Amino acid sequence: MENIESLMAQAPEFLITYGLKVVMAILIFIIGKYLSNVAKKLTTKLLLGRKIDETVASFVGNLVWGVVFVFTIIATLGQIGVQTASLVAVLGAAGLAVGLALQGSLSNFASGVLMVIFRPCRVGDYVDAAGVSGTIDEITIFSTRLLTPDNKVIVAPNSAMMNGTITNYSAQEKRRVDMVIGVGYGADIAKTKQILTEVLDNNSYVLKDPAYTIALAELGDSSINFVVRPWVKTPDYWGAKFELLEQIKNALDAAGIEIPFPQMDLHLKEMPAK
Repeated sequence: MENIESLMAQAPEFLITYGLKVVMAILIFIIGKYLSNVAKKLTTKLLLGRKIDETVASFVGNLVWGVVFVFTIIATLGQIGVQTASLVAVLGAAGLAVGLALQGSLSNFASGVLMVIFRPCRVGDYVDAAGVSGTIDEITIFSTRLLTPDNKVIVAPNSAMMNGTITNYSAQEKRRVDMVIGVGYGADIAKTKQILTEVLDNNSYVLKDPAYTIALAELGDSSINFVVRPWVKTPDYWGAKFELLEQIKNALDAAGIEIPFPQMDLHLKEMPAK
């Protein structure tokens, strides 16, 4: 009876003490869960506002939600008296193990996020990166999909893309077409420059600004080499180069100016019969 009376006497104090802890734990859990949802929405909205890929924005938003929610669970357990030090240690060890196991994937993910944020290249750009060349068709959270001019599909890891040099041929609105035109030593230099100038002036691809360059660059072993460097719109690069080479060849042929090519002279020596 005395034990029962003692317990009855301590009951109000017990209920007040542990009841408050339970109530506080519930409040912490509710508020933490609410804050995790808010953090997720704000993170996703912020990334989408910066025109980050929707897949990456959603993934990062869920990652933020998970981090805040884990801290909420730890705080809730700590409030009701559970020792969370060992739990934190276990979670840390588990996170380290998962991180080591997924090191390559996490590196690709981080590189994908950096590509989307800093935009060294975008979908539709023709690039030379990770030892391959092609037009970027899709950037995912782990890899980049490229299409080659002959319609092959190349999938390159994002880490390989970001850890190397990226040459973006589509980043600027204008590109310069660099050509070397060789003519024979017997050709008239002034006349050759005039013909090259007329070809560039009459070509629809060539831009007036910036101005093109035509100059004698080298006295080669068998030819006089002119550099011809017109500027064109980036999407017109290959069409302009192919058309200009054809027009220059036809114009030089019509003017009787020789374009030298490698030749070999054979001298036959007749040996006297024994």
